[in-house]
Parts: sequence; structure tokens; C-alpha cells
Amino acid sequence: MDRSVGLPLVARRDARLLVLGTLPGVAALTQRQYYAHRQNSFWKIMGALIGFSPDLPYERRLALVTDRGVAIWNVLAEAERRGSVDANIRSPAPNDFAPFFAAHGDVRLICFNGREAQTLFKRLVRPALPEQAAALPSAVLPSTSPTHARMRFDEKLARWREAFTSA
Repeated sequence: MDRSVGLPLVARRDARLLVLGTLPGVAALTQRQYYAHRQNSFWKIMGALIGFSPDLPYERRLALVTDRGVAIWNVLAEAERRGSVDANIRSPAPNDFAPFFAAHGDVRLICFNGREAQTLFKRLVRPALPEQAAALPSAVLPSTSPTHARMRFDEKLARWREAFTSA
């Protein structure tokens, strides 16, 4: 199995909402861009929520998202994984979240991009967090991954919109 190393945090100091995936897939790691798989609906959802075209250059999309107080990261810093499927993750190592929460005190909500991100966070990250960060509200949102195709796009968008409205 290959050892996958994640992407760096994308955030401004004034972030209010943290979106966490598990670990970037092959396309994202190859392109060094979050949610780079052409069938992943993350950027389409962000575009609909924030008001931009998902076809904008990557750096521009990142700027628009962070301008709206959204931080993007992954629960895992690295893991062994064959392909891009979360079920294939072995030997996970989490990102160090304590410095993130210390530097980003305005975060009001953690949004997990799929249930596996929440499961890994609860198991590997939350026990080591300071009490205030561990108590932050969270929402498990439908995965934007193309492997999560049983839910229609408009249903996913409605769930993501509900979480973004509450933050």
C-alpha cells in the first residue's frame, strides 16, 4: 500500500467554519488541490453556497471560500491507502489540531465531509483537544465524493446549505 501525505491547511485567522475531509484522494494529491476529482461535487456546492463558478482557477476558489470564513483541511495528515476510497485507509496519522484551534478562535462549527471524517476525528483527534475545541458543535454532511452517489446533488446542497447557514 502507498503512503499518502495530505495537503496543507487552507484558512485565514478569521475562519468561522472548518470543513474536514478524511484524506485527499489520488486526483487531489496528484494535482495538489483539494477536491480535484472532476466528479467530486465539493466545488460545485461551494460555488452554489458562496456564489462563484466552480470553473474558476483553483487559487481564486480558495480565496473566495476563505474570504467567507471557511477553512479546508483533512482529519488525517497521512495514511496508507490503495486508491482513493476511505475504506482502504490503514495506519492513519492525524493532523495536529491543537495549534489550529489555538490560532482560529472564531471557529463556530466543524463540518465533516462524510461520516468517515467524523469517525476518524472522534477517535484520533478529539481526545487530545483542549476542552473548548473538543466541545465545538459539528455537522456530518453528505460526502461530496463521487463514490457517494446514492444522494442527489440537490439533496447534498440542501444539507450543506443548512450547516453553512447555522455557522
